[in-house]
Amino acid sequence: MRKWTITSALLLLILLSIVPDQGRKNQANAEESESDNLVDPPKIEDKLGAVPHGLSTDSDVVKRESESMSRKTLRKSAEKFEFQAEVSRLMDIIINSLYSNKDIFLRELISNASDALDKIRFLALTDKEILGEGDDTKLEILLKLDKEKKILSIRDRGIGMTKEDLIKNLGTIAKSGTSAFVEKMQTSGDLNLIGQFGVGFYSVYLVADYVEVISKHNDDKQYVWESKADGAFAISEDEWNEPLGRGTEIRLHLREEAGEYLEEDKLKDLVKKYSEFINFPISIWSTKEVDVEVPADEDDSEDESPEKSSIEDEEVEEDGEKKPKTKTVKETTSEWEVLNDVKAIWLRSPKEVTDEEYSKFYHSLAKDFSEDKPMSWSHFTAEGDVEFKAVLFVPPKAPHDLYESYYNANKSNLKLYVRRVFISDEFDDLLPKYLNFLMGLVDSDTLPLNVSREMLQQHNSLKTIKKKLIRKALDMIRRIAEEDPDESSEKDNTDAEKTNDNDEKKGQYTKFWNEFGKSIKLGIIEDAANRGRLAKLLRFESSKSDGKLVSLDQYIKRMKTGQKDIFYITGTSKEQLEKSPFLERLTKKNYEVIFFTDPVDEYLMQYLMDYEDHKFQNVSKEGLKIGKDSKDKELKDSFKDLTKWWKDALVTENVDSVKLSNRLADSPCVVVTSKFGWSANMERIMQSQTLSDASKQAYMRGKRVLEINPRHPIIKELQERVAKDPEDASVKQTARLMYQTALMESGFMLSDPKDFASSIYSSVRSSLNISPDASVEEEDDLEETEVETESKSDTKDNKGKDDVEDDSESAYKDEL
Repeated sequence: MRKWTITSALLLLILLSIVPDQGRKNQANAEESESDNLVDPPKIEDKLGAVPHGLSTDSDVVKRESESMSRKTLRKSAEKFEFQAEVSRLMDIIINSLYSNKDIFLRELISNASDALDKIRFLALTDKEILGEGDDTKLEILLKLDKEKKILSIRDRGIGMTKEDLIKNLGTIAKSGTSAFVEKMQTSGDLNLIGQFGVGFYSVYLVADYVEVISKHNDDKQYVWESKADGAFAISEDEWNEPLGRGTEIRLHLREEAGEYLEEDKLKDLVKKYSEFINFPISIWSTKEVDVEVPADEDDSEDESPEKSSIEDEEVEEDGEKKPKTKTVKETTSEWEVLNDVKAIWLRSPKEVTDEEYSKFYHSLAKDFSEDKPMSWSHFTAEGDVEFKAVLFVPPKAPHDLYESYYNANKSNLKLYVRRVFISDEFDDLLPKYLNFLMGLVDSDTLPLNVSREMLQQHNSLKTIKKKLIRKALDMIRRIAEEDPDESSEKDNTDAEKTNDNDEKKGQYTKFWNEFGKSIKLGIIEDAANRGRLAKLLRFESSKSDGKLVSLDQYIKRMKTGQKDIFYITGTSKEQLEKSPFLERLTKKNYEVIFFTDPVDEYLMQYLMDYEDHKFQNVSKEGLKIGKDSKDKELKDSFKDLTKWWKDALVTENVDSVKLSNRLADSPCVVVTSKFGWSANMERIMQSQTLSDASKQAYMRGKRVLEINPRHPIIKELQERVAKDPEDASVKQTARLMYQTALMESGFMLSDPKDFASSIYSSVRSSLNISPDASVEEEDDLEETEVETESKSDTKDNKGKDDVEDDSESAYKDEL
């Protein structure tokens, strides 16, 4: 009995010791089961590569991995790594500093894919077997959408990445720290990561919260890189996705707010905008609805009404057989659609590109769907410190708002590409504003790609590019003039008209000038370095041009012997200038005068002081010299008393002096301004400014000088009367009236039009022999009284009508 008791006690102790262990095991199993259901990824310090449920089959593993992917969590079986820099800080730099536009993520991914394709194509030059067989030989970029799972996939058949490449290229871009990374970007900008993923890759997190990178290199297995940009990434061997063969596929699990990138049209627009000229075809898996004819059942034929049925009637063929009945139905089909069908012609030699290809390329670049060809183009390659290719076009027409927001517009018509990837069209320093009407693009292989527009704009290479672009642009415009038969001499023009090839180029420069001439003038104002080249492009009408445009070179060829200055005059219209008194003697002596009728011409001539050693002379300002006249001194002495008397008579008109004129032939007098002051036309322009301040403009107004014609009979008669009686009031009034009239004829605005009108009326009185004391008859008050009486009568009648209307309205209400 004692033995059984001892045995029972021992058994009880064993059972008691087993139960807690089993409980702890059950608790551990429960915790492990609960951990399997967690959505958040495991922490970095967890055991890497641990596989729960070791007895699970391969199909279970695939199922579990698929479920994990759908929940956007990192695979538990993956090998996990930490980024070498603080990812949150890095992402803040990438998203907020480098990229302000979310659309560029697609540009960056396509650019990386293009680099990978470039690399495999380069290697294939020496080893053709590296491309493999079948579809692997197709060097292309494919885009595909999964709207249900909100996944955007970008795939290329490039060189691919090994496991080490994935760790190196996608995890160590900031190995020296984020601050050193930013400093490197701002100083050297050396981020030519050809064939690798760099800063640009991380722009994917602008639109995605979970990213998978599936890659296969010829020298390694297929791997999956995945990250949520939360401080870690994971890499695992890919045993569940479709084999790529070679290349890389990036899957973006898009955020809720990035749903617009699941639309085919949006992706097509982005490819057209940023990656239209990538060297490799870019295709999208496009879904469309098409009409398909299918055999029609007899039941369908009976059910459908004759109006709605699309079943075709039976037709009898020539051999007597009948066609079966069919109906049209809509079917959804999917196929690869190539998006970048326009070739990058700037990569080809200009000799190989036809005019039709240039024209087609221009219409694609400018989004111009008209049939007008560009006026001219320039296709060139620049070599040296900065290598780039460029194509520039002169559009056939100027935009309607070209000059409306000239100084406020940032967007230009010149697109900057780096290795055939669109960067921006908002570079202020790539072309000056006066050439912003040009269309075209610049493609450089030496500029850094993965930087922001602001940083790239500070790059030293842009100054070199700008210098060469301006020179080529001006040469292109000059070539339009040289190839225009109308711009040639008469002899050359006769020969040119015999050639049919020049018919299309005839009148082209006149057309260019009418569309973009103001830009050339603005260039002379803004670009001092190229002022001489731009001056050769100037065109204008003159007193001898017969309505045609002439150049400064043509003007100089026609200058008279001994003429040193280039004469010009500014005004509102050619017709007004042709009648100007300033031209009388110049025209009589057969001098040519340039007509400037554009308001910007006044500003232009403040910067264009001379041309080919000939100074410009405004014929409406003092200092005009026309040959030599030996009688000038004698005339001055004979009219000395008159000029002094006249200046004293105009003391209230702010006249600086009265002189004898050498520019008048038929007019008695004219008013000119000082050499460095505003002309009459400039005064009118400044006074018409919306925000002009008259008080601040006073110091810029030129001193007014009255010039008189000593040969005119009015002046001679006035001289005699002044000599007889200098204090004659009527003579003083006449002299003042002549000055005001000359002021108007010279283009100035009268400060007191009422006073001028009174002087004219007084002169009319005198000519009609009307007494100065004659007054205007007073108006009779009777008419006003009659008007008041009629007004009262009308009021009474209206009141009677109102009473009748009120009575009828009251009766109508009573009736209701």
